Amino acid sequence: MISPVFLFLVLFVAAPLVELYVLIEVGSRIGALATIALSVFTAVLGGALVRLQGFSVLFRVQESMARAQVPALELMEGAMLLLVGFALLLPGFITDAVGFLLLIPPLRRAVVLWILRSRGVIRPGDPRPPQDKSHGGYIEGESRRDD
Repeated sequence: MISPVFLFLVLFVAAPLVELYVLIEVGSRIGALATIALSVFTAVLGGALVRLQGFSVLFRVQESMARAQVPALELMEGAMLLLVGFALLLPGFITDAVGFLLLIPPLRRAVVLWILRSRGVIRPGDPRPPQDKSHGGYIEGESRRDD
């Protein structure tokens, strides 16, 4: 398990320094204005793509709920899209590259499943028997109302 202090140092110290180095290198190659324009363009494009993907995930959540299923994976994908949107709004090319990669739905779902498996939330070969669908989702019974 990664210690929280190490994770904090990587996220808030090392990552911005690497991003700054890459921005300076790109700026020295293509110019400052072009680098700023490219950074703004990736933020705008990323925001639009995250919005479209978010609506797609929202519709899948609604479909799952209409089928009386828990939309757990879809909600996890929605949370990941929130993080992706934040990464795409940050100035920097490394966070943009990671953000655009995670906008690919199969890759995003694979990352969500990997995280859930690594945390022990999903276990391969779960021994639970499949649910009996012969009743069509209804349970027979009697009820009585006493006023």
